[in-house]
Amino acid sequence: MAVITPTIVNLDLLVESLPEKSKNLFKRIFSVSITTGSLVPPETMKVLIEKQFGSIDRVVQQKIVKVTNLVTFEGAIFNSLRALRPRQLEDRLKVEAQIIDRSRNDPLNKPLEDTPADLFGRIKGKYSITASNIAKYDGLHSMIIFKDHNPLEFSRAEIIDYLDTGWRWAREAHKFDPKAKYYFFLWNCLKKAGATLAHGHAQVTLSRDSHYAKIEALRQCALRYQAQYGSSYFGDLYQAHFSLGLALEKEGVRVLAYLTPMKEKEVILLSREFDLSFKERVYEVLACFRDAMHVTAFNLGIATPPLDSAPPDWEHFPVMARFVDRGYPWDGSSDFGAMELYAASVVSFDPFCLSLELKKALLKGGSP
Repeated sequence: MAVITPTIVNLDLLVESLPEKSKNLFKRIFSVSITTGSLVPPETMKVLIEKQFGSIDRVVQQKIVKVTNLVTFEGAIFNSLRALRPRQLEDRLKVEAQIIDRSRNDPLNKPLEDTPADLFGRIKGKYSITASNIAKYDGLHSMIIFKDHNPLEFSRAEIIDYLDTGWRWAREAHKFDPKAKYYFFLWNCLKKAGATLAHGHAQVTLSRDSHYAKIEALRQCALRYQAQYGSSYFGDLYQAHFSLGLALEKEGVRVLAYLTPMKEKEVILLSREFDLSFKERVYEVLACFRDAMHVTAFNLGIATPPLDSAPPDWEHFPVMARFVDRGYPWDGSSDFGAMELYAASVVSFDPFCLSLELKKALLKGGSP
């Protein structure tokens, strides 16, 4: 039997080669559709095509893989050829130096003087401090301001501190307003990922009534799945990825190179607790992004079940982190368009390559 190379373009073949039980589990969560994009280039384009894409054959017949999550109806369309489109790239270290220079006099440099406090005060960590967000999108909405200007120069201890400071803020905010219990931690790293200021900072919110719409939608999808199949959606999601070599578990935290990513290199962490192991895995994924895959702009979102007494229908919802690469800050093109907003995400980076990098990084544990 021929060996099938683990790559996204071979996803259909890899799924069919799985043991029957694993294949059935995968197919009740994911649909895989294969199509071919064909074109006839004029002679005048052939030199350009060969220079940019390596060969004419790669362009005239393109295998396109469409993956749909049948539970959540997230979708991704993979064509590795799109990663070879023209880009203007600069040296990453030069960009980091520019980040530091631009942020030296921003309001986050002196948070006690230039940022407001919450009504219940500030939370101070070893490497961070909170400030109440001026333009709020929830009643309880604050920033975690990093002591380090450069958001990419983070250590394990610093990431753990940022997450600890955010969690302590959530507990204090909940004491201040007991009706607010739905916690969300978000980090938009650099302008390309939606940050207004380059100075390193994350944000935290604590919401009333229900979790944010996309998180609640995911929970409702998981509840319907459990009612239909009698098993945990999140457990089965992990198993579907694990059977293809796209997931691993380390110290109680499950790590997935997600098959229907919002954009490039989406990673999902699933944990029963917001504990030290979870925080360390967050650091290791971020360090892998930065050090192994040269990611400089990213989004990180962390959602937890409601604080204190969670209703029974939250029982199987995990502590979840999601990471996505937003592209190089100096690249003038946008990674989001009408396809991502209204149809399905168009993705160039192979989840199998992502999984390989994650396994290498998490096995060695990341740098200090």
